[in-house]
Amino acid sequence: MILLLQEPDGVRERALALFLGRARRALGLPRDICVLITSNEELQELNHRHRRKDEPTDVLSFPSASPEFADDIAISAEIAAANARELGHSTETELRILILHGLLHLAGYDHETDNGEMQVRETELRQQFNLPTGLIERTHAAARRQQKPTAVRSGALRQ
Repeated sequence: MILLLQEPDGVRERALALFLGRARRALGLPRDICVLITSNEELQELNHRHRRKDEPTDVLSFPSASPEFADDIAISAEIAAANARELGHSTETELRILILHGLLHLAGYDHETDNGEMQVRETELRQQFNLPTGLIERTHAAARRQQKPTAVRSGALRQ
């Protein structure tokens, strides 16, 4: 289920719902999933409440503690639209990328601790669904651009 509390231009709710279903099945997730597309303010509140980070973020995943209830994903419409403009694709495409990322977290992947497993799976699914660069790849690329060499030792560049 897709809940558009903030409706970005050109986003088709039905198309996102169909994508959500296909991606959920590709990951073998048995439960229903509710995707909330809302404001930066709401994502900042959720991020602060659940992760103790007082800033907006693009996507958060909330697995249900009970099998009777749906898992949840919350997405910032504003961040999705800004990323889409910066990267040269539609907001709907960016929302699909964020939904996929959230689903991977619901499937148990954690890019902060899994030695690249989530990135590999995200890449496979992005290719399957014909989506451009995902969040993990963007983050790694941005980190590489920000790093500056600090020393040279034994012919190897040290970061």
